Amino acid sequence: MSKQQVIILGSTGSIGESALSVLSELADSFDVVGLAGGTQWQKLAQQARYWNPKYVALADTSHQQSLKAQLPDGCQLIDGIDTLTRLVESVDCDCVISAVVGAAGLPATLRAVELGRKVALANKEPLVIAGELLMSTAERTGAKILPIDSEHSAVFQALQAGLQEDVERIVLTASGGPFRDATESELENATVKDALNHPTWSMGPKITIDSATMMNKALEIIEARWLFGFESDQIDVVIHPESILHSMVEFCDGSVIAQMGTPDMRTPIQYALTYPRRFPCPASRLSLTDLGQLTFLEPDTQRFPSLRLGHRVATEGGSTGAVFNAANEVCNDLFRKGSIGFCDIVRLTEEVLGAHDRVDHPKLDELIDADGWARREVESMLATSPIKKVN
Repeated sequence: MSKQQVIILGSTGSIGESALSVLSELADSFDVVGLAGGTQWQKLAQQARYWNPKYVALADTSHQQSLKAQLPDGCQLIDGIDTLTRLVESVDCDCVISAVVGAAGLPATLRAVELGRKVALANKEPLVIAGELLMSTAERTGAKILPIDSEHSAVFQALQAGLQEDVERIVLTASGGPFRDATESELENATVKDALNHPTWSMGPKITIDSATMMNKALEIIEARWLFGFESDQIDVVIHPESILHSMVEFCDGSVIAQMGTPDMRTPIQYALTYPRRFPCPASRLSLTDLGQLTFLEPDTQRFPSLRLGHRVATEGGSTGAVFNAANEVCNDLFRKGSIGFCDIVRLTEEVLGAHDRVDHPKLDELIDADGWARREVESMLATSPIKKVN
């Protein structure tokens, strides 16, 4: 049997590195034929020398020639602009792992779907921004979109226990992040260092801050709405500090099917690659007796209003996902730079969302316009009404 050809978009990030760890254990079945990174050109060069892919791409144009000088013989650099999309178009592959943080990965992900590829989707943003467009395109081209993030992989696996029309609700679990037990006053005064201290997962800074605000769960509500075709009121969130039960599905007969495992991204990554087969995985095994107990708590939407916004965007649809995501990205970055306070991330995002005139059934160019408008709107709001920094 011939090997499956794989491209990784975002290979230098934490998900990309986990994907490469999985692929190293599946070397008899998969070949890495394309790697793409954002700014970490030295790490990308190191990966290219180890994996020897046919092509590499770097989004950061200022370091493309430095990268080219360190590539192995036979490995071609896709330089210039729109490198991620051009990589997808250049390589006839079986699977594209999409793990680019933020909105930057959307055009390449959409192009992979247009080409009918299997897309193993790690980043939430493409479905948050363009869920309707991506899913309708996949239906037309026959592309398969399989989730890599642990919560949606868990739902995907649990759904196989019954028919979709018999599902009553899905429940996404959340660790609660570093501020699960924080007071409103502590949240107002939270520092970047505090917010980056995640108790369970090791992730990049943007995603870790999203976990602290629970924006990541708001994004997952929107993602689940499009990926699985459920309405917003069928999607619940529960706090589960141990991060062992990754999500669950409740059927109309009251049966609740859950997927459990140690908090290791390699498990959902491997399942997306090998589906419907399962193979031994390098992730550590779960021992319930060592764990002792599992905890489940109702989320506090007063302290974490992002969850309410996630349901709102999932219900309204259209261009609101693009605006919501873009405003959050900008505010997340501003917080990490010390320009706004922790709670201002959600406050500003909600203000931008409220100022937006929704476009129903938007095309890609309209979504890109909405994204750009939201980013400018954040800056405009700060310019006219500066926010006092608290960290």
